[in-house]
Amino acid sequence: MSYPDPIYFGENGTTSATIRRGDSAPDLEYRSGGSVDYLATGASTGGQFGLYRWNFGTAVSGPDPHFHRTISESFFILSGTVRLHDGTGWTDCTAGDFAHVPAGGIHGFRNESGERASMLLMFSPGAPREEYFETLKKLGEGLTMTDEEKDAFYLAHDNYWL
Repeated sequence: MSYPDPIYFGENGTTSATIRRGDSAPDLEYRSGGSVDYLATGASTGGQFGLYRWNFGTAVSGPDPHFHRTISESFFILSGTVRLHDGTGWTDCTAGDFAHVPAGGIHGFRNESGERASMLLMFSPGAPREEYFETLKKLGEGLTMTDEEKDAFYLAHDNYWL
């Protein structure tokens, strides 16, 4: 394996770093008590990756097993207990545990502990996942979709449920 082809050709570097403070307001807050911080979006990384901090509330929440055709996902547990599905079953993961799921890999994540938990969720390449999670919030608040609309929504956002 070698380094990829250069994508920056300047001589002196650029002033282009971004910092998001830990006490910044969340980008999304769910009725379940959870929240999401968009640390780096696909748009802000030029499509290279996306990175979110996923903060679970105390209510049971998280998706059932599914897969994506276009993106890989990685999970790093920051605090609490998060159950991760690896395609064969659910495993309780705690602070410091990591999982990588290649494109096509069956996975799911949830908090069933009754306690708060937090993890980093990274996907690559940097797909525009924000609309997906924002629409899920609206569905949780009463937005309705027909079965056909739900199918189209999940397909448009590369979610294939098992």
